[in-house]
Amino acid sequence: MSPEEFRRHGKQVIDWIADYLAGIESYPVMSQVKPGEIRRALPPEPPEHGEPFEDVLADLDRVLLPGITHWQHPGFFAYYPSNASGPAILGDLLSSGLGVQGMLWVTSPACTELETVVVDWLAGLLGLPDHFRTDARGGGVIQDSASSACLVALLAALHRAGGGRFATHGADRPYTLYVSSQTHSSLEKAARITGLGSARVRVVDVDPRTLAMDPGHLRALLDQDVAAGAVPAMVCATVGTTSTAAIDPVAALGEICRERGIWLHVDAAYAGVAAICPEFRWVNDGVADHADSYSTNPHKWLLTNFDCTVLWTADRAPLLGALSILPEFLINAATSSGSVIDYRDWQVSLGRRFRALKLWSVIRWYGAEGLRAHIRKGVGLAQDLASWIAADPGFEVHEPHPLGLVCFRPRWPGLTGAAADQATTRLMELLNAGGELYMTHTRIDGRVVLRMAIGGVATERRHVEQAWERIRREHAALSAPGH
Repeated sequence: MSPEEFRRHGKQVIDWIADYLAGIESYPVMSQVKPGEIRRALPPEPPEHGEPFEDVLADLDRVLLPGITHWQHPGFFAYYPSNASGPAILGDLLSSGLGVQGMLWVTSPACTELETVVVDWLAGLLGLPDHFRTDARGGGVIQDSASSACLVALLAALHRAGGGRFATHGADRPYTLYVSSQTHSSLEKAARITGLGSARVRVVDVDPRTLAMDPGHLRALLDQDVAAGAVPAMVCATVGTTSTAAIDPVAALGEICRERGIWLHVDAAYAGVAAICPEFRWVNDGVADHADSYSTNPHKWLLTNFDCTVLWTADRAPLLGALSILPEFLINAATSSGSVIDYRDWQVSLGRRFRALKLWSVIRWYGAEGLRAHIRKGVGLAQDLASWIAADPGFEVHEPHPLGLVCFRPRWPGLTGAAADQATTRLMELLNAGGELYMTHTRIDGRVVLRMAIGGVATERRHVEQAWERIRREHAALSAPGH
C-alpha cells in the first residue's frame, strides 16, 4: 500500500469509525449472532491475490459488525467501562503508524521518555506518593492489563522474599500469596504462572457487609502459615473489586505487611482513577505509607482505549532484579551507562508498543478538568440510579455504592433461595435480549444480584433513566400473578 493509497483508505477508516460512534445507539448492545455464525460467513481459505480495501470494509459491515458487542454503547452497563475516546483512538493510530518497538531506550528514546512523563503526570493527578515517580527510587510503567501488573508485582515480591533466589531457583521455598474471595482471578493465575500453584494462595475472609478483606483474619492466617514454615511473599489489597467495587482497608493491611516485611500490592484496576477527583482521593488511603506496588487502568474509566494499565512500584530494585536479563544482542552504550530506563525489564515480554501516545493524547485533550468531569458524571448517574432503586419497594440496593457501580436485587413475592435467584437471572436475560441495555450479575451472601456499571463515554442521564424504566417494566411483568 503506497502512501497515497494509505491516505485514501485511511480517510475511509476514520470516516467509518466516526460514523460508527455517531450511530452506535442504533445497534443492539449485545451481539445477536449464534456460535459459529461469523466463522461460517468467512471463506475457509485466504485469498490467493490481494483484494481492494473497500472489500475489507464491506465485509466489516456485512460479516463482522453483527458479531460485535458494543462496549461503547450508552446502554452498556455490564462490566466495568472500557472507555474509548477520540484522542485515545488517534493516539493509538499514531502509535501504529510509527511502528515503534520500544523494548530499549535506544530503540526509540521518545517512546521511553514520554512514558516516564505521562506515568508521572498520572501519579500526580491521582495524588500518589512522590516515591512512585520515575525520577525517584520507584517508578511507573504501562502494562497491557491489570493481570500483567499483578503478575509482575508478584514476581518482584517473590524476588524480595527469596533474597534474590526466586529468579534463578524458582519456588524452592514454601512461599504464600494472600487474597480475599473478592480478589480478581488474575492473582490465582499469577500464582500458577510463577510456579507457586493455586494451593499456595490463601483466601482471607471478608467483612460480610462491605465485602472488604478482614485484617484480623489475615493476621491469623499469617501466624498459622509462618508456624508451618511458609514464607509469606505478597498480600493483594483491592480498591474496587470486580463484583461489587468493595475497597479493602489498605492502611490496616499495610500495617500488618510492614510489621512482617511482606510486599503489599494494591490492585486499583477499576476504582483507582477516581482519585483524580479530590473528593474521591480517599479510595487510596494508606497507599502512600504502605503500598510496595500499585496499579490502575486508564483503559477502564479514564477515556483511554484498551490496552493501558499503569503499574507503579515504590522501589524498582526488586522488579528489575526479578525480570532483567541482558543477552549480548541487547547490549548498548546507553543501557551500559545506567542512565536510562529500559522498560523491557519492567514487564514479562521483551517487545512493547508505544502505549504512552494514547494516554498522553487523552490527558492533553481533556486536561485534568475534563477527566474529573467524566468521573463525576459517572458517579453522579450511579448515585441517582441507587436512589431510584432504594425508593422502589420492589427492589433492594446493596450498600455501599460510592462510585460508578450499583448492585441491586429484585424482590419476588413468595420466592426465596434458588427460586428467587432463577427469577433474577431470568429478568437479566430478558433485559439483555431486548438490545437496549446489557448488564451482568454477581453473588452477594450467596444470592444472585444484578450489576449496573456506569461510566461509558456516551452514557447520559436519559440512558440510565430508560434502563431503569425497562428494568421496572420487565420486573412487574414477571411478578404478575400467573406469569
